[in-house]
Amino acid sequence: MTNYHHIAVIGGTGKSGKYVVKKLLERGFRVKMLLRNPDQVKFNHPAIEKVKGDARNPADIALLLEDCTAVLSTLGQPKGEPPIFSTATKNVLNAMQKLNIKRYIVTTGLSVDTPHDHKNEQVQQATDWMRTNYAPTTADKQVEYELLAKCNVDWTLVRLPLIEQTEVAKGIRVSLEDCPGDHISATDLANFLIEQLENREYIGQAPFIASI
Repeated sequence: MTNYHHIAVIGGTGKSGKYVVKKLLERGFRVKMLLRNPDQVKFNHPAIEKVKGDARNPADIALLLEDCTAVLSTLGQPKGEPPIFSTATKNVLNAMQKLNIKRYIVTTGLSVDTPHDHKNEQVQQATDWMRTNYAPTTADKQVEYELLAKCNVDWTLVRLPLIEQTEVAKGIRVSLEDCPGDHISATDLANFLIEQLENREYIGQAPFIASI
């Protein structure tokens, strides 16, 4: 926790994000959260600052990132709305450049492809299913990866299988080529994301992770 003490969090009330926020607070980080409806978020903590806004609004993202040292996003797709991921990441990258913030850690699904992939049959079938049934969102997540691949910040895009909402930490497997399991504990995920704040092993890469 030497350099990354004040974390901007996007998606912090979602099924994985709430675990991330909890673990950040346990480890002594200050957290600045972007929230569409702050009044509806009941939890309070002296180390949390709430910012009302939308990830698709550049001004809201700029306000969120002000005085922060890293950005961590577990943003989910709002139901019934246009794809959000590439727009949010574009806004984050622009604000990071202006504010001289270097570290961006973001989660995505198995459907994202990179040049290093050797997906097994099951993961490839899941990718194809997403492309057929959720084409706009799946395409937008791929655009998000392409934006990251071209940028000059220290990014890590973490690709995930099914998230298990559990406090149990089972340990994880990591691969840059293929998903090493069919589920990830939300607690394992939170721990991994926070570790990446100082771990440089996966900078500029899109690792798959899964619980053991």
